[in-house]
Amino acid sequence: MNFPYLTRFQPVLLSLFRFITGLLLFQYGVAKLFKFPALPYFADIPPLIYAAGAIELVLGAALMLGLFTRLTAFILSGEMAFAYFMGHMFKTGTPVFLPLLNGGTAAILFCFACLYISSAGGGSVSVDSLMGNESDAPGGAYARR
Repeated sequence: MNFPYLTRFQPVLLSLFRFITGLLLFQYGVAKLFKFPALPYFADIPPLIYAAGAIELVLGAALMLGLFTRLTAFILSGEMAFAYFMGHMFKTGTPVFLPLLNGGTAAILFCFACLYISSAGGGSVSVDSLMGNESDAPGGAYARR
């Protein structure tokens, strides 16, 4: 089934997807670093989780703005892959492969959402677009026209 009338909204919807993904990652950074909201599993976190929180806070904000979107999203994708393998899959010592059992569903989804954003760019509503670093063409600013 084809919906050609939705194609015209693709750049704006990509920007919305980028913004919401950044906002969700940003909230994890706020919860880990500033303990807001107070969550029991972020009460006494090790230094590695503080580092992850700092990455999520800073790069989540950059992703919301659409600033250096491709690089930002690529780094966040790697962080989420690392979070899945280190924080979810092997948290008990023995590997638990199913995300439903190890609590890693969000990490996998964030990983691939950020990987997609790193390849698609920030969309038409972004700081990158204002600076001329992105375009609406597939492939971003460096696409052949």
